[in-house]
Amino acid sequence: MLFSSLEFIFLFLPVSLCLYYTVPKRYKNFTVFLSGIIFYAFGEIRLLPLLIVTVLVNFLFGLLIEKFARRASLSRLLLVAAVIFNLALLAYFKYFDFLRTAFFSLDPIGIALPIGISFYTFQALSYVIDVYRREVSATRSFVSFGAYIALFPQLIAGPIVKYSDIERQLKERTESIALFASGLRLFTLGLAKKMLLANPAGEAFESFCESQSYLGALLTLFFFGMQIYFDFSGYSDMAIGLARLFGFELNKNFDYPYISRSVSEFWRRWHISLSSFFKEYLYIPLGGSRRGRARTALNLAIVWTLTGIWHGAAFGFLLWGAYFAVLLIFEKLCFNKLLMRLPVPLTHCYTLFFVFLGWLIFATDGVTLTASEGLSLLSRLFFVGAESFALRHELYIALGLLPFALILALGSTPLPRKIYLRANKKIPVLSVVLPFASLILCVAYSVSSGYNPFLYFRF
Repeated sequence: MLFSSLEFIFLFLPVSLCLYYTVPKRYKNFTVFLSGIIFYAFGEIRLLPLLIVTVLVNFLFGLLIEKFARRASLSRLLLVAAVIFNLALLAYFKYFDFLRTAFFSLDPIGIALPIGISFYTFQALSYVIDVYRREVSATRSFVSFGAYIALFPQLIAGPIVKYSDIERQLKERTESIALFASGLRLFTLGLAKKMLLANPAGEAFESFCESQSYLGALLTLFFFGMQIYFDFSGYSDMAIGLARLFGFELNKNFDYPYISRSVSEFWRRWHISLSSFFKEYLYIPLGGSRRGRARTALNLAIVWTLTGIWHGAAFGFLLWGAYFAVLLIFEKLCFNKLLMRLPVPLTHCYTLFFVFLGWLIFATDGVTLTASEGLSLLSRLFFVGAESFALRHELYIALGLLPFALILALGSTPLPRKIYLRANKKIPVLSVVLPFASLILCVAYSVSSGYNPFLYFRF
């Protein structure tokens, strides 16, 4: 069930909110847990037991790790067992068929990929690791832990939430009209990003995919980069906004990544929760950048190889991870200081060029683009194999899409937010009118269009 679907907006969400605000305070976490279970069952009822088993097993591991904390060897053994359990489930459901076909030339056995397994598995891992590090106390409440893992706003596509970030909120949180209103506004903003920007950008991307001209290839890449940004950042905004409706405050997951001046900065602004997870639980434990240049390069290569693999079982994702590993190694070890001295427009262009080229690799996963389509698109971007700069009918379409392309480009910067905040100070009613108008437009689009994909559900 998509957040942008009519059944979610007008059925599931109102019923969940009514139930949540009706029950006594001591049952609110149970209501959150139950809502997450029901929400998950809508899209993956056959694999619902897997989610429940993940909650139960990691809840028990947390208790055992804390109980035997003074027995270092046993506590460490329990942590290893917890990590193996979680990663084994993830590996089986996400990579087993791929390994069979890619390395053993065997037919796939058709293992269904559980929705959101990459996200809720990482949350469970962060919990048991933090308990082992004694950074958090193991919870004694199965319901509270279940509410943490199965919090439906972020259950199936993030952001990845550390237990320490909402531990206090699970025990004691205060709902307010101001928090509820800000949650509604943020949810509506995310919905508008998804329905009014990402979906039309996706349709434009698909319309140019088979183009044989340079302009067509350029527009294909531009619209895909905009689709994936507004699609995922919009979903993250919706998730954080929905969490506020239930009294939870989650950390932001995007911070205008397309205004970055380096690839390193881009990954500090894009999918912040995933980048933070790999940094805290892998890069730093490996030694980070504290053990010399060679070890730093190796650590970055390991982290980004695993980041690519995390995104999916395909060679395209592995190549995508390796591509960014090389870029980040060169930036960190060779010319990061030089980048900061160059003119800002030049560093922006440098970053966008390599990031969007990376999106081409990302899209070439056999689902969005086939390998042959990706290679063909890449060659045309460098004027190899392009029939012409622009075909006449494509030029006509491109001119018609120019205003929309400008809206996408400006919408990926902080400028619209700055304009809104200034205008809202003078006309406070805008904080009500604009979200309401956006909701009406989104519902109208949803009713009139059957195009409503979500790219990150595959991860």
